[in-house]
Amino acid sequence: MRNQEKSLSRYTVQMRVGVDILTGTFFYVEVENDAKVVDLKREIEAQQKLPQDRLILFLINNGQHHCLNEEEDDASLVDCGVQDGSHIYLFFNPLEDGSSTTHVVFTWPESLWW
Repeated sequence: MRNQEKSLSRYTVQMRVGVDILTGTFFYVEVENDAKVVDLKREIEAQQKLPQDRLILFLINNGQHHCLNEEEDDASLVDCGVQDGSHIYLFFNPLEDGSSTTHVVFTWPESLWW
């Protein structure tokens, strides 16, 4: 029994998250169940060669929109509502252009309205 418990404790459970870039690219990312927002961003960066510091992630879960922003990088994905099979939409922070203020406006596609 103890050997079985030891082997189970080494087993790590992963969740598979679908990521949709509004350019039409869709891909899956696998992260540990105890992963943080920053871990998901790192995995996206590694898979898609996208700069992690510019990623903006939106989760739509049970009719609620949730932006996984920089302030939440250390939050667990589970605490943010991400679970196995979640669908995340990926946007990008604009490049710095030297201006003192930057305004970002998102328009949701009609297919996401309910």
